Amino acid sequence: MNYEIARKLLIDQTTDEETSDALLNHLKQGKLPIPGQITSILLALKVVFENLKETSSLDKELAFALYKLGIKALQFFAAGRKAGVDWPPLLKEDLQRISLAAESIFSGTWETLPAGSKLKDEG
Repeated sequence: MNYEIARKLLIDQTTDEETSDALLNHLKQGKLPIPGQITSILLALKVVFENLKETSSLDKELAFALYKLGIKALQFFAAGRKAGVDWPPLLKEDLQRISLAAESIFSGTWETLPAGSKLKDEG
């Protein structure tokens, strides 16, 4: 995957079109991600990180997509849980990985979840 494809994939995952298979739309509607979707997003985040780690600025469209993937995905997850959605056990951890990867792009230092960490359960 090259930078342009990775950038487009990340932006496409945050589209607001109701019929879209974007990750945020699925989570907002209480649906599971498409198989392989989280893996593709994490790979795209790593590609974008590697290409931008020496850069001092980001374009607004990408920055907004990173914000939405890093913050909104976890908010939709929490809202779904409150509404009674039975999410798979590892989805929250996957979304936290996405959030950390998005944060890493802003900071220029790749962050990962601590091995064996117990993640706070909000629900």
